[in-house]
Formats: sequence, C-alpha cells, structure tokens
Amino acid sequence: MKRGNSIWQEAYCKGGRAMFRSFKSDIQAVFENDPAARSKFEVIFTYSGLHAIWSHRIAHFLYRKRCFTLARMVSQISRFFTGIEIHPGAVIGERFFIDHGMGVVIGETCIIGDDVVIYQGVTLGGTGKEKGKRHPTIGDHVVIGSGAKVLGSFTVGEGSSIGANSVVVREVPPFSTVVGIPGKIVRSNGRRVADRLDHSHLPDPVVDTCRQLQAELDEMREQVERMKDKARQPVGSGGE
Repeated sequence: MKRGNSIWQEAYCKGGRAMFRSFKSDIQAVFENDPAARSKFEVIFTYSGLHAIWSHRIAHFLYRKRCFTLARMVSQISRFFTGIEIHPGAVIGERFFIDHGMGVVIGETCIIGDDVVIYQGVTLGGTGKEKGKRHPTIGDHVVIGSGAKVLGSFTVGEGSSIGANSVVVREVPPFSTVVGIPGKIVRSNGRRVADRLDHSHLPDPVVDTCRQLQAELDEMREQVERMKDKARQPVGSGGE
C-alpha cells in the first residue's frame, strides 16, 4: 500500500515539474511575440493571457487526475478574472501566447501545438452536440487573427495563418493562409506570411477580384477611346 502511495506521489511530482517548466516557457513566449513586453515582473503581473494559460495548466493537471469539478472551478475563476475561457480538457503545447485575450474561447477536445499565437475574440469550438472529438487541432507555429472562428473537428496545418474575423470550418493544409467567411485558402504550397504577427496584412480575395475587374474595365475604356479617335479621322486621308 505504501508502494502504491509513493508511485502516486511520484506521478504528481513529475506532473508538477513539467507544469512549472511550461510556466517558464510561457513567459519566454511573451517576449518573443510581444514587442511591448519590458520585464518579467510586468509580464507576470499584468498579462491576462499569461494568467489564463497558467490557470489552464493547473486546471488541466487536475483534469488529468480526474478531479473534474475542481478543474472546472479553477477554469471558471480564471474566466471571471481574465475574460478567457479554456476548458480544462483542452491540450495546449509549449510557448502558447494569447495577445489581448478578452473573449477567447477554447473547447474541451481542442488540441493546440507548440508556438501558437492567437488574438482577442478567437473561438476554437465545435459545430453541434456531437460526441467525441468535436473541436479543432491546431498545428505548431499557427497564428489566428482577432475574432476568427475555427469550428469543428479538423486540423489546421502547421505554419498556417488565419486572418482576422475569418470563419474556418474545414481542413487547412500546412503553411497556408486563410481569410474570409467562410474561410478560403489564399496562399499555400509552402509559402508563408513574412511576418507571423502582422496578421492585418493578409490577402483579401474579394479586394483582389475587385482590383482585377477594375483593371479590365480600365483596359476596355482605353480600347473604346482608341476606336473613337480612329472613327474621327477623315476617310481616305491617307494618300488620295
């Protein structure tokens, strides 16, 4: 019986050490992704996104130990103070960064890889009352812009970028850029956005189409003007 207790205590210790290592990497992620971060003291005491992530790591630790009610209590207290709701069952990797995180919602079966950045108002949710895996899987090095909604059980491939206010409801290949409602892939085949954090300068397929139509209209106007000029010339003025 004592041996069983010691194994249980050892498991808790290992889980706790891993959790505190994650705490350290989370602080480093803030400095890597936010140029406004000045000191560790400021980051630790003023970044609500960091507080939400740390609370989740504690809640997830309790969730894995089947302390479901206590885990949900930690999650709800964090939601009250930070405005960020992360279900204790969600699996979150290393160096996760939430910038200006008010309104962020992350579902129970969501899986998030390493070095992921999301902004305020992002929802990683489901599409109904289905059972089992019903939330998205986010690959490593993904950036999700403000207000974006990623809904359903599918994968957003590594290195991808989701534009602000996009609604994504289907698989996203690795190293792609998705914008619009519903989300459309506008950049893929290994080409990445140059600046991971500059999610306001993503391609807009609607604007691109309008520009193309405007260019064609300008060309047609030039052709009409040339035809008018040709029609104004005297007939037979060449050499009669």
